[in-house]
Parts: sequence; C-alpha cells; structure tokens
Amino acid sequence: MSKKTKVFKYTLMIIVIALIIGLIIYLFPVIRNLSTPEGQLDFKNQVANMGILGYLALFGLQFAQIFLFILPGEPIEILAGMCYGGVGGLVFITISVFIITTIIFFAVRKFGRKFVYSFCSKERIDKIENSKLFKNPKKIEWIMLILFLIPGTPKDLLVYIAGLLPLKPLRFILISTFARLPSVISSTFAGSNLVAGNWKFSIIIYAVTFIVVGIAILIINKFDKDKTAEEAMKVMK
Repeated sequence: MSKKTKVFKYTLMIIVIALIIGLIIYLFPVIRNLSTPEGQLDFKNQVANMGILGYLALFGLQFAQIFLFILPGEPIEILAGMCYGGVGGLVFITISVFIITTIIFFAVRKFGRKFVYSFCSKERIDKIENSKLFKNPKKIEWIMLILFLIPGTPKDLLVYIAGLLPLKPLRFILISTFARLPSVISSTFAGSNLVAGNWKFSIIIYAVTFIVVGIAILIINKFDKDKTAEEAMKVMK
C-alpha cells in the first residue's frame, strides 16, 4: 500500500469517525430521553428536520464503512433503524449496499489488482485469489452466499475480491446485497425499537436472528459434504 493511499485511507476513516461522533453529539439530547413518548417524538422531529441531509450523511457513512471495510456496519444499520424505522432503515441500507457494492465491484474490474492492493495486503488477496476453491466457477457463487450469510466474515473485503474472481456481476451484487439481510434486519429493527423504548425487544430480535442464522449454518454444513464452507473460511483467515 502506497504512502498516499495510507494517508487517504486513514484520513477518510478519521472523517467517518468524526461524523459518527458528531451525529451522536447532535442527537444525544434526544437519545437520552428515548424511553419517554416525548423523547421519541422529539427524536423523530430532529431527524425530519435534517431532511435530505440526513439521508446523504447516512449514505456517506455507509459508503465509507464498506469502502474502508475496517469499520463495523452494525452501528450504521442501527442508526438507520433509529432514524427511519425498521422498514425504512432496511430499505435504505439495502439500496445503499446495492449501489456501493456495484461501484466497488466495477472499479475493481476496471482498475484491477493495483486498486485492490491499495486497500488490503497483496499477500492476503493473492492467497484467496489463487485458492482452487475460489477459482472454481461452479462453486464460487455458492461460496459467496455462505460467506455473506455467516456472521463475522469480512463481507466488505469480499466485495473487493469478487471483482478479481470468475463471477457474473449482477449475480454477485444480488448475492452480496440480499445475503446480508438477516444482519441488516436485526440491526435496523433493533434500532427502531430502541427509539420506541423497547430495549428488551431489541435484544430478542438479535437473539432470534442469531438462532436462525445458526440453524441455517448447521443445515449448510450438514449438506455440504465437500466441506466447501469450512475450507473457504480457512482461506479467508
């Protein structure tokens, strides 16, 4: 990674963190009163007063989060749910992810490996790209689906790598967008319930999502006789 790229990357990261802190400070007076009906109404009014700037700021945070792929996405998803409700936040994040994934995927296809090396180590990318598992056109989409479903996998790193792999653009972008839904749904609806003062329900949402995803992973492992998912996870480390 070049010195200029490092400076750009860390500058952008500092800006994103500053924006998040700024939003928290801006909304803190109403966030602390979310347990009351008056506080909930005040929060919604504050967000409504931000208008299009609110959407642009949140989109900017989402873009930087995926672009840098070292910041967790959950806080932004929770914030989207708090600002625009469970359904509104879900729709906003889903559309944002689709747009941002498309931009990064085609940027990698256009500028190649040097573009990817600017954001992650050459050794790690080469290890994944040169793996027989990720070179197999018949299995690559299935692998991507599994990796995007499993919590904790570096999903945003996968967006960069995908541009170097034998994947059909639209199919990958759809997989990348919709395989994130369990995580996005839990976070946006948790955020929505936090605004409504339903702290316990937010915890229940996360617990249910964790159980559902866990069951899905168990089913995948049961029918995945070639241990494709297990091998893919090892390569990703």
